[in-house]
Amino acid sequence: MQNLHNYTLGAWHPHQGKGTEQFNAITGELIATAGSEGLDYAEIANYARKTGGPGLRKMTFYQRGLMLKKLALFLHERRKSYYPLSYATGATKVDSWVDIEGGIGTLFAYASLRRKFGNETFYVDGEAVKSSKEGTFMGHHILSPRHGVAIHINAFNFPIWGMLEKLAPTFLAGMPSIVKPSELTSFLTQQMVKDIINSGILPEGALQLVCGTGVGILDPVTSQDVVTFTGSAVTGRMLKSLPQIIENAVPFNMEADSLNASVLGEDAVPGTPEFDIFIKEVHREIVTKAGQKCTAVRRILVPEKLVEDVQIALGKRIATTPIGDPQVEGVRMGSLVHKVQVEEVRRRVEELNAGTDIVIGNLDDFEVIGADRSKGAFFNPIIFLNDDPFKKQDSHNIEAFGPVSTIMPYRSLDEAIEIANMGKGSLVSSIVTADERIARDYVIGSAPYHGRILILNESCAKESTGHGSPLPQLMHGGPGRAGGGEELGGARGVKHYLQTTAIQGHPTFITAVTNQYQYGGRQTEKPVHVFRKHFEELEIGETVVTARHTVTEADITNFANVSGDNFYAHMDSTSLEGTIFEQRVAHGYFVLSKAAGLFVDPKKGPVLLNYGIDECRFTKPVYPGMTIGVRFTVKEKIDQEKKSEEDVAKGIVKFLVDVYDETGETVALATILTMVKKLKQD
Repeated sequence: MQNLHNYTLGAWHPHQGKGTEQFNAITGELIATAGSEGLDYAEIANYARKTGGPGLRKMTFYQRGLMLKKLALFLHERRKSYYPLSYATGATKVDSWVDIEGGIGTLFAYASLRRKFGNETFYVDGEAVKSSKEGTFMGHHILSPRHGVAIHINAFNFPIWGMLEKLAPTFLAGMPSIVKPSELTSFLTQQMVKDIINSGILPEGALQLVCGTGVGILDPVTSQDVVTFTGSAVTGRMLKSLPQIIENAVPFNMEADSLNASVLGEDAVPGTPEFDIFIKEVHREIVTKAGQKCTAVRRILVPEKLVEDVQIALGKRIATTPIGDPQVEGVRMGSLVHKVQVEEVRRRVEELNAGTDIVIGNLDDFEVIGADRSKGAFFNPIIFLNDDPFKKQDSHNIEAFGPVSTIMPYRSLDEAIEIANMGKGSLVSSIVTADERIARDYVIGSAPYHGRILILNESCAKESTGHGSPLPQLMHGGPGRAGGGEELGGARGVKHYLQTTAIQGHPTFITAVTNQYQYGGRQTEKPVHVFRKHFEELEIGETVVTARHTVTEADITNFANVSGDNFYAHMDSTSLEGTIFEQRVAHGYFVLSKAAGLFVDPKKGPVLLNYGIDECRFTKPVYPGMTIGVRFTVKEKIDQEKKSEEDVAKGIVKFLVDVYDETGETVALATILTMVKKLKQD
């Protein structure tokens, strides 16, 4: 037995007092004790704010993204070392893969967002707001790292993924973190944190770990801090209502267990691929992690006429699912994490059984492979039948956090939607159907009550990540009972740790603050063309004012011949009655192409290639006889890392292409991206 150490104030400390005993969920053997008595949470939080915060905030988003990538690669190399302890939580190899490699994959996903957020310590969000007629006053939004600490209170079911899916956006945003995993499974979290600290990849004070109960950890929170919670809705609501959370308006992101529903479409009758997919998916969500998932299927909604078919098919599949030691060949379902959970789930099953009947499974009569059932935390899958889901409400209120679910009949799609929504807010729902109308109507009817909806059928089943799998790029959370919070979601998850500030002023000054050129700001002409300069030499606002070109009818005809675009407005002057055009109009893409011909310096130089177009607007018709020119301005610079020693050191430069006519009025605006070589190649 070991005494789990907490990592605080830059060092490992053994806990004081007795602590919580942690057991191997399969063998019942004592693994460790975890405690947090005697910790000074005010000192711990202040250390994060004063040491970890400045270290992270001085890094740019791009640098923090590279830090995440480096950490992900480091942990990926050591991933196999976490599996033995994961098995001790009752997880199978597949369960462990989701927890361990799924968590590391989330780090990779957030590391890739560094290009979106750019190479500043803050993020310029959205579009500029024009606030004056003459263009001398404008507004914008910037998002800056909060000057506090993120406190992450995690559940017992995913000791690694639960930590990494929160740390990834937190570190990318530039905030230090205090991680408080469940005291039941923190022995696995601690092993990974030891590796993270030993790697030296994170700045000092960026990460601290509390392995015990963490009582009092939220006492010192301030308005600059952020709290995230994953766990039961009851505990989450209690923490969210603490006086210090309310008084300081502390952002509190809550992801609570919910009564998620999976719906079998009326078209998915036995013999169809969709029926088989439904049975397979529901079964997987019951046995994966032994049902200990906040996204697991708790309510199985089935057309009334298909209840018996589903019950028989699901029963056969469950009956052939071996339960036991995850390290024994053939075992497909492990155990709950602790005998305390066995008692809790059993209590909930008995409550549900007071009003509904068990139709699949038995609480006491089941076999376990490779282990002693009396010593481990094993639990048999239990399926109820609620034959009147509108009258028998317990199925919509009581959650047994284990391999437990309830079949419910519905008579119409409207009823199915109503029943699904009776969960009072869920993290996820799924609809299995080959009918596009059914899918559309279900999504529109149930979306307000769900954070995510999976539409599943034969066309996507092979590549689907499944009902219970949140993705780093998509939002994870849900309304009502599910907590009302949002996690993950790509950039959305990062913004949770940033403070949004509206800034106003002259475009030149907003340019100076954001380091992105704002339309109407000061433009600086230099004697050397921008295409002759390396990445480091270019300055924001540096502008080339090009020669001009008078557009002719021959230009329009020739471009139509080259492009094949013979749209009537360009080619037939007799068809313009009733349109906005006065005469044949030049193609918008001709205007942009001609602009490129005007602003490009054709000789070989630091510009390696055109990387693409972010934005393009044609704001005024261009007719034959009009003269156009271009103001070509360095808008933004985005650094890039070398992918290998042989790679060319380079960055991406965004240029504003402002095409104007002889009156000075803009006729087209575009942002182009170019890849530009750096002067220094080391």
